[in-house]
Amino acid sequence: MSAALRLLPFLLLAWFGQASARELEIPAVRYPALPAVADDVDGFVPPGWRVERIARGDLNEDGAEDLAFVIRMQDRRNILDHDRFGARPFDTNPRILAVALANRAGGYRLAVQNHALIPRRENPTIEDPFHSEDTDFDIERRALRLSLYRFMSAGGWNAGHTTFTFRWQDDALRLIGYDYSDVGRSTGKTVEVSINFLTHRARTAIGNIEQDDEHVRWTRIARRPLLAIGEIGDGLAFDPQGLLSALP
Repeated sequence: MSAALRLLPFLLLAWFGQASARELEIPAVRYPALPAVADDVDGFVPPGWRVERIARGDLNEDGAEDLAFVIRMQDRRNILDHDRFGARPFDTNPRILAVALANRAGGYRLAVQNHALIPRRENPTIEDPFHSEDTDFDIERRALRLSLYRFMSAGGWNAGHTTFTFRWQDDALRLIGYDYSDVGRSTGKTVEVSINFLTHRARTAIGNIEQDDEHVRWTRIARRPLLAIGEIGDGLAFDPQGLLSALP
């Protein structure tokens, strides 16, 4: 069989996957403003939303346990039925990532509300990026770590994780670490990128799942102010200092 014929099924799946994403109409949503203070995590959750993940730990080094949590809208109008490739029914309900710092007198004050880092699902062939079984969400050593999952059932052949590490600094949640892993399911190529924004160093490793060795390169990154979470945008589209787009 020729190489062109072997690639035909993959090309058809990619074409249909892209077509299904173009044709679906994703309902518009309004993101509520969360309460400024609450006694517990439930007090921050607006009607029509539910808590999906919670992490507890001291973020601002005051000895009290702070909260990081993800809530998700529960609107049936955002669950789409369709006859195309991908998840059916297709849940497009968005999420909000929030951080609440503990008050000495009791309760919590809202410090962060972000609905961009965990992107809303808009393509049924792209797996849920924050599926609980495939992602990390925890607070350890004053740092919040959150990972996003990348996988397409049609329209793309790469899979992996993107992990963000944040620290509370200068009255904001700021990015101090970034880890990216990727596997090309059609080629076997593996890529790992790890960036420490405190030491300004980046490690890049490129290999293949069929080989034991990999090419590792250390580089210095530009010294820039630490990004606040609101400056990152869509976590899956984020390309720190263009390092991902420069990969061979």
